[in-house]
Amino acid sequence: MKLAVVGATGLVGTEILEVLQEHKFPYDQLLLVASERSKGKIIEYMGKSHVVIGLEEAVAAQPEIAIFSAGGSASLEWAPKFAAVGTVVIDNSSVWRMDPSKKLVVPEINAKEIGAADKIIANPNCSTIQMVLALEPLRQRYGIKRIVVSTYQSVTGTGKAAVDQMMAERQGKTPEMVYPHKIDLNVLPHIDVFQPNGYTKEEMKMINETKKIFSDESIQVTSTTVRVPTMGGHSEAVNVEFKQDFDLAEVRTLLENAPGIIVQDDPANFVYPMPIHAHKKDEVFVGRLRRDESQPNTLNMWIVADNLRKGAATNAVQIAEYLLGNKLV
Repeated sequence: MKLAVVGATGLVGTEILEVLQEHKFPYDQLLLVASERSKGKIIEYMGKSHVVIGLEEAVAAQPEIAIFSAGGSASLEWAPKFAAVGTVVIDNSSVWRMDPSKKLVVPEINAKEIGAADKIIANPNCSTIQMVLALEPLRQRYGIKRIVVSTYQSVTGTGKAAVDQMMAERQGKTPEMVYPHKIDLNVLPHIDVFQPNGYTKEEMKMINETKKIFSDESIQVTSTTVRVPTMGGHSEAVNVEFKQDFDLAEVRTLLENAPGIIVQDDPANFVYPMPIHAHKKDEVFVGRLRRDESQPNTLNMWIVADNLRKGAATNAVQIAEYLLGNKLV
């Protein structure tokens, strides 16, 4: 079985390789693929030296699975070329997510939608993944009417250049600017480009992707996405209005028994999710569970996950594991 990792030299690509190793993902041949400027680079991985190859060479090799984390333009051009030779592409970019012919998958929620004909599968937005995973067991029990989410997103979500900007600012140096403002000791209520309706593209991703993953256009979603100077992962304050009333003890039990979720909810002892503890973890952490006393049937939640893990690499590897386990490749 040939497995290609496209964008292997980037932040998410590096994380994908770590997750593949940790999960003991089975393959016979690993193809590390990147842009022309990285072609020929040597990457040491699991005791072997791998030469980075270009996209044309990777397509010619006809891998069974290709995990893409190379940006939207590369995915738009090259994912169909891989699919045409029989490769199943798992794509981390946003270009295929809202395509009605493509599945948008969080394995714990909707992997069963994947069929043998699906050659391009979209990985959702990092912030969407952690939110919908935490909401899914509650949605199944109570139904969801409305979601209000405010995010606190790590600079790692922008990439290595953003991390470099923040660290240079922290050292008192003049950095190459990725953001329109300083990020260290600051908060930017601006992720991705602003849309005509005043929302950013990131905010609209959360709104639209949530409805698609849940297969429910009736759910009302509003979002404010914010960049904060952290490294370990993304945090979210989520206010969710259910169709039915709920019991807080039952909410905790549902979350504790759900796959991929760890409940950290003991504020009396200062136990609650934080990105510094979510770093390098595959799970989504949930806490600060409390009833919204301003309106009925509404719960407040605090959700944290490593955006490079469950928000990207881990989710993609889990999709690949599902493909193998169900003989879809």
